[in-house]
Amino acid sequence: MTVLKIYNTLAREKQPFTPIDAGKVRMYVCGMTVYDYCHIGHARVMVVFDLVQRWMRASGYEVTYVRNITDIDDKIIRRAAENGESISQLTQRFIAAMDEDAAALGVQKPDHEPRATEYVPQMLGLIDALEKNGLAYRSTDGDVNYSVRDFPGYGRLSGKSLEDLRAGERIDVNAGKRDPLDFVLWKASKAAEPEEVKWPSKWGSGRPGWHIECSAMACELLGAHFDIHGGGADLQFPHHENEIAQSEGANRQPFVNYWMHNGFVRVDNEKMSKSLGNFFTIREVLENFDAEVVRFFILRAHYRSQLNYSDAHLEDARNALTRMYTALKEVPPGAMPLDWGEPHARRFADAMNDDFNTPLAVAVLFELANEVNKQRSRMLARQLAGLAGIVGLLQRPPLEFLQAAPARGEDGLKAFVAAQIAARAEAKTKRNFADADRIRAELLEKGIILEDKPGGLTEWRRA
Repeated sequence: MTVLKIYNTLAREKQPFTPIDAGKVRMYVCGMTVYDYCHIGHARVMVVFDLVQRWMRASGYEVTYVRNITDIDDKIIRRAAENGESISQLTQRFIAAMDEDAAALGVQKPDHEPRATEYVPQMLGLIDALEKNGLAYRSTDGDVNYSVRDFPGYGRLSGKSLEDLRAGERIDVNAGKRDPLDFVLWKASKAAEPEEVKWPSKWGSGRPGWHIECSAMACELLGAHFDIHGGGADLQFPHHENEIAQSEGANRQPFVNYWMHNGFVRVDNEKMSKSLGNFFTIREVLENFDAEVVRFFILRAHYRSQLNYSDAHLEDARNALTRMYTALKEVPPGAMPLDWGEPHARRFADAMNDDFNTPLAVAVLFELANEVNKQRSRMLARQLAGLAGIVGLLQRPPLEFLQAAPARGEDGLKAFVAAQIAARAEAKTKRNFADADRIRAELLEKGIILEDKPGGLTEWRRA
């Protein structure tokens, strides 16, 4: 196989991947803030880095994959107050929903899924180290802030000078800061806040700032210096920039070797936004599309490119998956193991090793499906199913996919179609071919295709 290359946002180029410890990969990905249902942008993060860890494992690496959960945050506190429920009730409900959505999309559980509230002592330890290193100060309002201008490397990840930078979306600008770019590490408690978001510290009662959470969880579970840190492009600044400043400022050593960022999701060529009314949760999408179709739609695009969401693109993804599943239905895969020396497998591996180039890898899968149809080769069918399985596709019995309804809709369809097939068979037995043709036509209008097989068997699939 070719050498794996990863586009490193910090270096702004593709670089050969060399792990810190031979044969081992330590990877951290910023997860969800659990105050609402996950949206299609969250789906992309989950699927993309699920793909990364799957390929790393398939390549023989021992992977430790950490994806955190932010369960304390201003938005969480506000939402719980609006709902009249405790923060723990709110976050647990949406963690359970997130787990359901991730499982539906074929996303494997990370090796560690730390919750921010479980790592407050580690956060306080980092803040203490930053204060001792002259990078943190307590302001007049009781908050503890990071002194950005005292960290020499600030701005490397975003590629901007300090003069170009502005306080980020989730940074509170207040009079207590020495500089508008400084960001909060520890927020002093307010009287109106619930007790469950107040922790004791040497600086008084308070709670952690958002940025310090990931630094503490990553360093505790993966060490102060690890291989890969990932997340959405929206986190590059300020969140990931601040993580570097915190972690390197406290530990006095490099933080991460490779930074990976997936591109934004757009809806009909516009940025996805609640204010534009083009904002879709995973659950809403799964009411109309099979979850594997959604996963395939995400994987067809390169992870660094923008992803344009539309029903038309999802329909196209469904049709493409249908073609591959149909090939496997007609030619069941052989039982032999995946052959990495076979030409299609080599090209698939080359694509994946080129910064996880899934568009090229998917093109190889289509070529295989076409060859399966032409040659009726069980060996090639095994290659198709085996390679697709590495990226979490084509692992269901073909008819299960071909007959599948969206994940949360159209209950009872299979029973209805079975009854119609039986009625059609009876009509044919009675030589009532007009009724038999009518049933076939009515099912086709509903998007159901009947396929008559030798021996009187009739199978069906979605159009």
